[in-house]
Amino acid sequence: MPELPDITVYVEALTRLIGKRRIETIRLSSPFLLRTFDPPITDAQGKTIVRVSRIGKRIVWHLDNGLYLVFHLMVAGRFHWKKRGAALSRKTGLVSFDFDNGSLFLTEASSKKRASLHVVRGESALEEFHQGGVEPLETTLEKFATALRSENHTLKRSMTDPRIVSGVGNAYSDEILHSAKLSPVMLTQKMSDADLKRLFDATRTVLSQWTNRLRQEAGEKFPEKVTAFHDEMAVHGKFGKPCPVCASPVQRIVRAENETNYCATCQTDGKILADRSLSRLLGEDWPRSFDELEERKQRLTRP
Repeated sequence: MPELPDITVYVEALTRLIGKRRIETIRLSSPFLLRTFDPPITDAQGKTIVRVSRIGKRIVWHLDNGLYLVFHLMVAGRFHWKKRGAALSRKTGLVSFDFDNGSLFLTEASSKKRASLHVVRGESALEEFHQGGVEPLETTLEKFATALRSENHTLKRSMTDPRIVSGVGNAYSDEILHSAKLSPVMLTQKMSDADLKRLFDATRTVLSQWTNRLRQEAGEKFPEKVTAFHDEMAVHGKFGKPCPVCASPVQRIVRAENETNYCATCQTDGKILADRSLSRLLGEDWPRSFDELEERKQRLTRP
């Protein structure tokens, strides 16, 4: 799912390409995308995009007639810039917006149609999309600490909760917690002031560095290869690969469709956290350390 760095770069690219331009035609292909019916999306046709902004992981188009188009890309939604009037893919295409300088497509490469578009009128309607989380690159340490300690959850859950921290999801929370050397299952109300300061600094550093990296990679081109997995990431998507800090194999916690990646050496004092899939395999013989885990896995695979 595109998160704060990706969304920021999208907003900047969209501002360059379609800011102050008129939407000539709208071609809606998927009935699952549009989540509102009043005002109708046809009210946006012929209107000018005054500004493009971000609310959490959502992208907002501000139109000159008081309408707002609010996009949530979810896991597989992506924008693509094409030649004006290019055909919309029947398989992945959701909607296209034609401008005098090209066409913007929204696609979703998944059978589960989760991406959404809301058409709303007025600032009060737009305000409903603000979920209350602090903006990590704009807030103070004090406000960040208050938000994290407002509820007692694991750090992984709190960092990905838009009511607590805005714009952070599965990928960058892994990178932030690794940078801060904090366990993803540490409870927020058990954090020391030093832990919170480390987390605050890591959050700002990781998000700023990745926003700048993605900005430089895109340059003046439209960001076509938006992904949650990057070779330069420390732990996210790197299960079994060496941690760039200590070289220990990156571990994971798998729950439903989500996977949390972490380094046991750097973040959990060598303790292997319970993983549902591995727990079923090892049962009560759960290891207390990385060395025990490797030993027991080898024992199970011996002929």
